[in-house]
Amino acid sequence: MPESNNLRPGTTFISGGVSIAEAGDPNRPRRVLGFRDLFLFYVVTGISLRWIATAAAAGPSSIVIWIGAWLCFYTPLALSVIELSSRYPDEGGLYVWSKRAFGDFSGFMSAWTYWTSNLPYFPAVLYFAASNIVFIRESAWVHLSSNATFYIVFSLLTLTAATLMNIVGLDLGKWLNNIGALAMWIPVGIVIVMGLVAWHRFGSATLFTVHSMTPSTHLNDIIFWSVLTFAFGGCETASFMGDEIKNPRRAIPFALLFAGITVTLCYVAGTACVLLALPSNQVNSLQGLVQAISSTAPRVGFPGVLPLAAFLIALSNIGACGAYLAAVARLPFVAGIDRFLPPAFGQLHPRWKTPWVALLTQLVLGVVFIFLGQAGTSVKGAYDVLVSMGVIFYFIPYLYLFAAMIRLQREPSGPDVIHVPGGRFVAILAAGVGFLTTSLTILLSLIPQPDEPNKPLAVVKVVGSTVAFLLLGMWIYMAGKRGARGENMAR
Repeated sequence: MPESNNLRPGTTFISGGVSIAEAGDPNRPRRVLGFRDLFLFYVVTGISLRWIATAAAAGPSSIVIWIGAWLCFYTPLALSVIELSSRYPDEGGLYVWSKRAFGDFSGFMSAWTYWTSNLPYFPAVLYFAASNIVFIRESAWVHLSSNATFYIVFSLLTLTAATLMNIVGLDLGKWLNNIGALAMWIPVGIVIVMGLVAWHRFGSATLFTVHSMTPSTHLNDIIFWSVLTFAFGGCETASFMGDEIKNPRRAIPFALLFAGITVTLCYVAGTACVLLALPSNQVNSLQGLVQAISSTAPRVGFPGVLPLAAFLIALSNIGACGAYLAAVARLPFVAGIDRFLPPAFGQLHPRWKTPWVALLTQLVLGVVFIFLGQAGTSVKGAYDVLVSMGVIFYFIPYLYLFAAMIRLQREPSGPDVIHVPGGRFVAILAAGVGFLTTSLTILLSLIPQPDEPNKPLAVVKVVGSTVAFLLLGMWIYMAGKRGARGENMAR
């Protein structure tokens, strides 16, 4: 039996079975996130406008794949997060769930892989933001669209700014998240309106038929499925900040429900309307959304909307980066309290009550991944490699999450816990579907994109970095355990 199973539910555990809530003011974050903040947080982490561009580049069949990914991954994930966060609502989220189900090692490795998954995510999402900045002054800045130096400098500056805002605290950092969510809706609305107007005036630029909307089973097309599945991740992130959410048992499920509807509608409607305005062969994964606006705006009489849309798309992705920076920093924070990482990770800033060591560490490692992803390839090649790295790292912890959902069904729960409709059988079935979808996504992500100019190098980067970080995590865990045993013996 995992050693944490004898502890009470709803508690984030630190040394000696003491919760964060019981550890005293130095380790007690402030509850600053209300329902509105939480809903906007889920929107900005759940929707990435870059995936609308990626889906549109694949053609009409991507709409069916969106629906399949929603059914086979997002729905099981949302149901699992709602129940698990209701059972155990405190700081740590995935870390706590995996630890309760399978013990310390699984708890640490789930948190470690989730945390490291966001290191390539930060530069990837900022590369997408940079690609849209070019369209603010398209004629003057178009030469920057393939300039690696521009992408690197932009990513470094924005990553640093988002980190500093989150160190000052969620009181300030949450506004970057909230503004990013609002900035996301406006471009999606612009695309939907202009796509419908273009369709009404000129007809659809893409042929929507049963044949064109049927997903292909060729290997290259199946690889693409994993990318859209990845796009639906993120609804678990707010649970990492359970101690900073007002009434988390009530706020998380309702915010997740409304945000899930918003996320799905934006992905499906946004992709369809891009294809109404622009043929799929004229869309690329880095700039497809703003390209659709650029091509359609003059035709429908809104030529001045492009700079605004480009700015808002970039801002929304910077907001998403800031949101993930805030959430995942809580994982090394809890691991630092448990002494699996150096104790400094478990300390809050004396003034702002934020895990500043974890945030600064993310900044430094994010910078490393910016240069690692760009090495030896084009701007688009760097973006694709960063996405593949992120997919594999990111989906390993989902294996823990779905397995924990199945395992923890055996634990008793209180009357205020929100269960999956249909009871234990449906909960296990949903988690099983999520586990299988996650496993397939990981396997597909190992295969490089067909247009990658240096496929061997791309595979080496993805596989090598994954193995290296897994081994590093195991070593850190074992070193932490040895250090904890040494401290206990010294006492």
